[in-house]
Amino acid sequence: MSVFVECTDHRVFHRYGCVIRGDVDKVVVGRGSNVQDATVIHVRSSILGDGRPHATVIGDGVTVGHSAILHAATCADHSFVGMQACLLDFSVVESFGMVGAGSLVTSGTVVRSGELWVGRPARKVRDVTDKERDFIRRSADAYVDFARRHHETATPLR
Repeated sequence: MSVFVECTDHRVFHRYGCVIRGDVDKVVVGRGSNVQDATVIHVRSSILGDGRPHATVIGDGVTVGHSAILHAATCADHSFVGMQACLLDFSVVESFGMVGAGSLVTSGTVVRSGELWVGRPARKVRDVTDKERDFIRRSADAYVDFARRHHETATPLR
């Protein structure tokens, strides 16, 4: 079986316990993005998806929080997905869009640039603040640096 997972840069990282399945379409993770522990990323097949396959694409500088689920979704550059959030088929989070922890973004929903969405199902609650935009910018870089430092200082198992 072929697996299609493309990481566009060495500064991409995923943490422990992530499942990234590019078995029936591709998963792309952009530069400087990070996928936190226990996240599941999958794609949509043409057989089970009514003939409409769909990849999962994560742009550059994206943070995906712990235990999130991304299924055939798109996260544009510099977007943010909170812990345990779930993005369903054909959903899109645009640049500087933010999905709050535990939120369910239903199929086909578009979280526009600069919007904060929360809830189950997720709804827009307000615009992202300047402080949150800055956090989105800093978050991906910080987590990539955490991974680099961990790798450099970890003691190998013997």
